[in-house]
Amino acid sequence: MDTFKHKGLRKKLVEEIRSKGITSEAVLDAINEIPRHQFLDGAFLNFAYEDKAFPIGEGQTISQPYTVAFQSSLLNIKRGDKVLEIGTGSGYQTMVLFKLGAKVFSIERQKALFDKTKKLLVSMNCTAKCFYGDGYLGLPAFAPFDKILVTAGAPYIPDDLKNQLKIGGTLVVPVGGDGTQKMYELRKISETEFEEIEHGDFKFVPFLKEKA
Repeated sequence: MDTFKHKGLRKKLVEEIRSKGITSEAVLDAINEIPRHQFLDGAFLNFAYEDKAFPIGEGQTISQPYTVAFQSSLLNIKRGDKVLEIGTGSGYQTMVLFKLGAKVFSIERQKALFDKTKKLLVSMNCTAKCFYGDGYLGLPAFAPFDKILVTAGAPYIPDDLKNQLKIGGTLVVPVGGDGTQKMYELRKISETEFEEIEHGDFKFVPFLKEKA
């Protein structure tokens, strides 16, 4: 259920994120529309609209709303963009991309999480295509993509993902080991050239290889 209380708390969350520098009204509107409490286990319901990450099982977390908004803003989604998301997780970021008008293809390597989240997204009328597999490999059968988003800390940027990005497309990925990652925005100039922009420090769970 999405109550007036939840909607009021979301509005406060949106203002908090705006105060931290998020300027994309489309992204802020998406955050305002999505009932984040439905992506969390019952134990965390009272904290659903705090600007914090929380555990969702299988050693994973639902990302901090500011981080979701920041990554989504870097992607600069246009309606109809074909977007590959690496790490479906709770499905919250997936839902934000969907609300922004993207055609979303999302990969999750944790089977239990994949099964649970796929059902949740269907129940919320989200038409994202969800896949169980190794995010390092991307989805070559559906490439190329206008945008690619990695939602876990990667030790390096996989060549498979760079190859599956359209020329003129954008790849957003946090790079680094345990602890802290640097957020990178890569813009594909040609088949072999990328413009790389660094956007500061963030914290993510590790980007793991192969299926669970």
